[in-house]
Parts: sequence; C-alpha cells; structure tokens
Amino acid sequence: MSWWQALVLGVVQGLTEFFPISSSGHLELVPWLFGWEDFASESVGTAFDASLHLGTLVAVVVAVRGELSRLVVAGLRRPFQSRDALADVSQHDSQYGRLAWLYLLTAVPAGLVGAAFDSVIAERLGGPVIVAVSLVGFGMLLWWADRRAGSRTADDFTVRDAWLVGAAQVLALNPGTSRSGISISALRMLGYDRAAAVRMSFVIGVPIIAGAGVVKVGSLVAGGLPEGMRTAMLVGVSAAAVTGWFAITALTRLAARSNFNAFVAYRVVLGLVVLNLALTGLR
Repeated sequence: MSWWQALVLGVVQGLTEFFPISSSGHLELVPWLFGWEDFASESVGTAFDASLHLGTLVAVVVAVRGELSRLVVAGLRRPFQSRDALADVSQHDSQYGRLAWLYLLTAVPAGLVGAAFDSVIAERLGGPVIVAVSLVGFGMLLWWADRRAGSRTADDFTVRDAWLVGAAQVLALNPGTSRSGISISALRMLGYDRAAAVRMSFVIGVPIIAGAGVVKVGSLVAGGLPEGMRTAMLVGVSAAAVTGWFAITALTRLAARSNFNAFVAYRVVLGLVVLNLALTGLR
C-alpha cells in the first residue's frame, strides 16, 4: 500500500465515520472503484483498518474531551443516579453519572451481535450492491427521521432510549448503514432535537469505535504487522484523526442551523451510481 492510498483512505475514514454516510461502506467502495488490488490481502486490510479506527478514536476523544471527562468522573462517583434524586447532589453529578452508564449501555447490543456473528457479517454482508442499497435505504430513513420536530435533550435520555439506540446501532454492522447516521436517526425518531442527537451520537460512538479498534488491533498483534505497512499506517492514522475532528466540528455547526438533506442527497446519488456500475458490469 502506498502512502497516498493511505492518505486517501484516512481522509475518507475520518469524514465518513462522523458524517452520516457510512465509513465501512466507503472503505469498501473506494478500493473497488479505483481497482486497488492491495486490498485483496486480508492482512493488509486488517492492519490498515485497525489504524484508521485509532485515528478516529483520537479525533472524537479530543473533540468531546470535556464531556467525556465529566461522564467518567461522575459515572464512577454516582453510577445510575436519578436526575431528581437527592437534592443535595449537584446537577453535574446526577446528570452525568446517570448518562455515563446509559451511553455505555448503547454499545452492548452491537458489541454482542458483532462478537457472536463476526464471521457471518464478514462473509455475508458488504460488497458494492449491498453497500449501494444500504446507502439509499438508510439515507431515506435519515431524511424521514430528521423531519420530526424534536425538543428532547441529553438530560431526557432513559434506559429505554439507550436500548433502542443500541438496537439501531446493530444495523450499522452492515456496511453502508452508517453508525452515526443510524444513531442520529434513532434519536430523532425518539424526539431529540437535531443538535442534541448529533452531539449524543459522537459520545455514544466512543465505546463502539474504541471496541472496534481494540478488536482489530488485537487481530493485528496476533497476525503480525504486514511488511512495509508502518508508513502507510502512520499516514492513515494522522489523516483520519485530523479529518475526523474536522467532520465533528462541521457537523456540530451544521446541526445548529440546518438539516441533513445534503447528506441524504449524497447517499442516494452515490448509491444509485454504484448500483448502476455494479449491475451493468461497468466496474
């Protein structure tokens, strides 16, 4: 793998992990569209995918570091604390202590399904046609969900909401769905306002992204680093981290003043183009 291929994929991963357009789908489509044969090697793919997840993990931790630190501290001090319990407990502790564990709960369904069906997912899901159909279908779901008028904020997050968002994230194991997209869609359908849904999707994504990175790095350590991959991985990590931070900042600003129609349009157009190329044999 050349350094410029690593740069392209790092930029793609950083942008698509947080924009609701599917990082896993794009990481399949880009090598397919450009005919990059290096990615036929499973060891190369595993090593590079691991590095990209580490890059986006760095991006989201830096971007939401203040909120993460409050969640960790309050979660350890006052786990499961009700918002309205104990008048002498500060709002900081009661709110964040409760949210810390609810956010972790959202990662459980996808973690369990991913661990149990990892080989099935790898063998049965993915490929240009499935990615294309998923881009269009879940793009339209995002459009529909975003039309709802929501007023709920993170303070209103409940155990029921956590399970429902977690169940939705299981769908993101399918390339083309988008973890951030399905999380935002679920939160919007549950009545959360757009800005809250976007911010919550970033924080909710931390355990999922970290878990994926740990699993993939573990596989990498077990299998050994492919020869000549060090430079490519460094470039990929750096590119994913920088562009991931940019995507988080841009999406936060967008959610404060506009809708997600631009992302929906992009998903639909890309999906239809890929579907046409795949079914006509042009690629």
